[in-house]
Amino acid sequence: MERVILVLNSGSSSIKFTLYTGTRDLLKGQISGLGATPHIRLTSRASGTEIDRPLTGAEGKTHGTALAALLPVLESELGGRSVDAVGHRVVHGGVTHAAPLRITADVMTELRALEPLAPLHQPHNLAGIEAARAAFPRAQQTACFDTAFHRNHPWVNDTFALPRPLYDEGVRRYGFHGLSYEYICRYLKETRPETFSGRVIVAHLGNGASMCAIRDGQSIGSTMGFTALDGLPMGTRCGQLDPGVVLYLLTTKGLSADEVSDLLYKNSGLKGLSGISQDMRTLTESDDPRAAEAIDYFVFRIRREIGAMAAVLGGLDTVVFTGGIGENAAPIREKICAGQDWLGLSIDPARNLDHREDISAEASSVRVLVIPTNEEETIRRHTEALLDDVTAPA
Repeated sequence: MERVILVLNSGSSSIKFTLYTGTRDLLKGQISGLGATPHIRLTSRASGTEIDRPLTGAEGKTHGTALAALLPVLESELGGRSVDAVGHRVVHGGVTHAAPLRITADVMTELRALEPLAPLHQPHNLAGIEAARAAFPRAQQTACFDTAFHRNHPWVNDTFALPRPLYDEGVRRYGFHGLSYEYICRYLKETRPETFSGRVIVAHLGNGASMCAIRDGQSIGSTMGFTALDGLPMGTRCGQLDPGVVLYLLTTKGLSADEVSDLLYKNSGLKGLSGISQDMRTLTESDDPRAAEAIDYFVFRIRREIGAMAAVLGGLDTVVFTGGIGENAAPIREKICAGQDWLGLSIDPARNLDHREDISAEASSVRVLVIPTNEEETIRRHTEALLDDVTAPA
């Protein structure tokens, strides 16, 4: 019989969920506004059920109460079957966790110790796990890590020029968005094997944004580093920043560590630069010059990193755009690819506007692809594999 797997991606005020039987997603949706104005949206491909309504304050108070409110819907869809396993996105796996694993009390303790490295994500990922363990006590709980894909970086791409003991303690470049990059690599291997084995840059562009240099399905370099703050500017995160700025904010401006964290994680990036919004759609529709400047900086940093990643790879065969902006914002893709002939990279404007998978110009020696990511499918695969692997540690 096909396994029933629930995939959860728990954020600070939301839970995204997808329910699978075998490889088919029966139902997917999101509970948003936890602790404030909770709302549930979901669509069932199996029954045709659609829900789009507020939750009560009690239902949407915590991750636990929200999952409890979702249970009757799941039970009605499953018709008496139970959930065999719950797969969780966990942003940070640290140095030791380079593969998905079953969640135990000891694993939870290890993951809580990593919360300072991913304060926007890790505490809420773990809250979702606790809620799922209560809601589905008989189901296997599986952690799938965004950092795992990058764990075999070359040492020079993993370290900072800091005293060596800090590296040994775990102060190193981790890289993130690994579940997305893994999905893209699997897709390329199955549909474009000649591309998979080449030199590929994947640009995961969304509210969180990063880029990864990949060869033969292996991460060679990533724009994100010790935390998910580094690299490209994002919706509210600053991206690459001279560490002297942090010292200035602490010593001269007198900000506390919490205030600096709030500034860099929640009030910088596109939101901070524009003073308008973190949403790329809002910025592209605005006639405010600050919106245009924020977009220009976003594009500039991506173009700069394409050159850097091409150098890391020793050349370039393919660029893949994915993520909310990468998949949907044709004008941003056009700006990024403009004037890149020196790399052998150019796009066909009509194909780009049509959101074709291959938007390369005929004369382009570098393939430019637009591939929707599916982190939930990556989590489902790993969760099912662990169900079948009786030798895996419990």
